Amino acid sequence: MSISPLMPVYPRCGVRPVRGEHCHLISDDGRRFLDFAAGIAVNALGHSHQGLIGALQKQAETLMHVSNLYGSPQGEDVAKRLTELTFADTVFFTNSGAEAVECSIKTARAYHQSAGSERFEIITFDNAFHGRTLATISASSQEKMHKGFYPLLPGFKYVEFNDLEAAKAAIGPNTAAFLVEPIQGEGGIRIATDEFLQGLRALCDEHDLLLILDEVQSGVGRSGTFYAYEQYGITPDIMATAKGIGGGFPVGACLATEKAARGMVAGTHGSTYGGNPFAMAAIGAVLDVVPDEAFLADVRAKGERLRSRIGQFIGNYPDLFEDVRGRGLFIGIKLKVEPRGFVAHMRDNHQVLTVSAGDNVVRVVPPLVIDDTHIDEFMEKLSAAAASYTVEKAD
Repeated sequence: MSISPLMPVYPRCGVRPVRGEHCHLISDDGRRFLDFAAGIAVNALGHSHQGLIGALQKQAETLMHVSNLYGSPQGEDVAKRLTELTFADTVFFTNSGAEAVECSIKTARAYHQSAGSERFEIITFDNAFHGRTLATISASSQEKMHKGFYPLLPGFKYVEFNDLEAAKAAIGPNTAAFLVEPIQGEGGIRIATDEFLQGLRALCDEHDLLLILDEVQSGVGRSGTFYAYEQYGITPDIMATAKGIGGGFPVGACLATEKAARGMVAGTHGSTYGGNPFAMAAIGAVLDVVPDEAFLADVRAKGERLRSRIGQFIGNYPDLFEDVRGRGLFIGIKLKVEPRGFVAHMRDNHQVLTVSAGDNVVRVVPPLVIDDTHIDEFMEKLSAAAASYTVEKAD
């Protein structure tokens, strides 16, 4: 048998983590890595946060799973906390970001179709990433994600990100909603302009459309506010969240206003594991920390310091780096070369973990609990990596 026991859909690197210590990972061969990838923006509280560990230990000893056929005191409590912290009136808990986006798509279609309309089409934006299910790859314009999985699901129309006039022109009689990331993560830390998101909100209000925000990656403090939409002076009708919301435990959620959720009645959606008590304990522990304004102010301050230092540094290597972008601790370093080689070089030769993204960008998404010593360590490793990478390329 030639296939690996783990289905080979990931080109896995040689780093094999077996332990985490705050903002570092230790591999099975003893190497220690500065983790500025955080499980791709998941480990918001790092790898050994005592509040999160304690909450999960306590819940594991008490009750881990029951069916959603029964009442959920844990889910009700966490849903109430989320609605009090956000625009939303109601929450459906999922197991992942892709499931949260799927629920968002269903909620938008049900909003219209429950009222007798046949609207179903979702307008999405170029270079977006919404997940790996059939519906969520259909919502993306990226052909590399489509290959091998045709036919795609109908009902999605793609337009250019940050092009409000194109979005307006795409509205037709079947349009139900816009689906957009305020900050594109996989797309290269591309930030929506105020005019773009505010314009989409206005178009939704004018045409009775729903604004769906995919904040799976930008949410839960990552961009410096609890959710990125807060920085635009708007509210969505529906929002998908995941990644940091569980601090490392796999959980997501679809949040909606009462109006937007009018079609989501008994029997329209479900999940065996969604909202289980163990997952709710994880979210509860994250909510005990991240929404605090002092914590978020600290994220913004650390993000400013890190971006500023990167911005000052990259001028030393004009043939390698182009610019730095981002908000909070959601940072992208744009290269003038394809980024995967540099990400691998930093990982394998300088023991620092980052993530490549579209638009030739290296994503820098550390735990939100880093301090200045971690920023210093990152800059030292980035400097050494840039110097040795340039030498290697010159040779």
